[in-house]
Amino acid sequence: MKELVMAIAQSLVEHPEEVTVTEKQDGDETILELKVAPSDVGKVIGKQGRIAKAIRAVVKAAASKEEKKVVLEIQ
Repeated sequence: MKELVMAIAQSLVEHPEEVTVTEKQDGDETILELKVAPSDVGKVIGKQGRIAKAIRAVVKAAASKEEKKVVLEIQ
């Protein structure tokens, strides 16, 4: 899951070397924290959060296929 988010985010931003994804466990839930350069935050979130919503939908679909619960936080 971490690699999927990393690949998507790196393809969207101008500074792919600054993209980091950290993974935390919170009970039965996996939390993925996506951090990008401050100048790239808008590109990852998109107008009215559409890109962020699309990334979360892809992650949720991939997680449900593996029967896991994953939450994506963009910072």
